[in-house]
Formats: sequence, structure tokens, C-alpha cells
Amino acid sequence: MKPFTAEIKSRGQLTIPKKIRDAGYLDEGQVVSIIPAGDAIIVTPKRLELDEARREIKKIIKRSGLSVEELMKGLKNERAKLYKELYG
Repeated sequence: MKPFTAEIKSRGQLTIPKKIRDAGYLDEGQVVSIIPAGDAIIVTPKRLELDEARREIKKIIKRSGLSVEELMKGLKNERAKLYKELYG
């Protein structure tokens, strides 16, 4: 992937280009870690702690409009499909 450029705004805000967000699976509101590496920086998704992960899962369920039962049924179906793909 080629390098991208972005401007840091007066309040320190930086917009990460969409192609980079997509490639890094970065979503709106997601917390990232910024790691100094010599003259460069590395931006990486922050690993979710258990309580944060629970909050994110609740948000996803709420946005989906599905009940927990419907979600679990869909998960069971997806697991069955994956098992069949992998093991026949």
C-alpha cells in the first residue's frame, strides 16, 4: 500500500484516510494506541479489556436490532457452515 498524507488540525486532530481505516479495521469511536518508533509513529487498534469488549458487544447487539436468541442462532448456523467447510 502506498503512503498517504494527512494534515494535523489545530486541536491535534488527524483524519486517517478511509483506505487505511478499512485496511486496519478501524471504526468510528474506536480507541487506538499511538506508539513512537524512532522518527515515525505506529497507530494500532487498542486491545479491548474485558469490560470494554462487553460494552462494544452490547452496542453491536443494540444496533443490529436482533434479540440475543436470534444472534445466538445465527452464530450456531455460522459455526456449522464453517465446520462443514473445514471438515466436510
